Amino acid sequence: MRIGKRLSLLLLGLSLVFSGSAALAVNPDEVLADPQLEKRAREISAELRCMVCQNESIDDSNAELARDLRVLVRERLTSGDSDKQVMDFVVDRYGEFVLLKPRFNAQTALLWGFPVLILLIGGVALAIAFRRRNTAAEVQKPLSEREKAELSRLLDDK
Repeated sequence: MRIGKRLSLLLLGLSLVFSGSAALAVNPDEVLADPQLEKRAREISAELRCMVCQNESIDDSNAELARDLRVLVRERLTSGDSDKQVMDFVVDRYGEFVLLKPRFNAQTALLWGFPVLILLIGGVALAIAFRRRNTAAEVQKPLSEREKAELSRLLDDK
């Protein structure tokens, strides 16, 4: 009973520690008073990569640069910029790498098309493999009388 109670408390503590980490990334002093602007800021922040962490959005990251970018996004929205203008501003400043989901253009076409290309090549390879397997499994037709005579003659010559 004692071990079960301790385990329960440990699991509860761990869940409390890890459940709040993402919510704490945005500091209370960063939150905008207007809920609509705050929602837009969160959506934009979720699409931007933290340049320090690289696999986290700036909305989830606690890095100082991520905080600066969150503040920048909120300042641009407060000044009246559209979502696209804010994104374009950040991309102009930090490059396409700042986007967690890269835009589709000539430079990223291979990035977007490569998985489809691999699936197509795999599908063609599987189709060829199955066709060869079925062809090899076909039963050969029996020898004709002429072929049997030729085979018999060749075997008798030895």
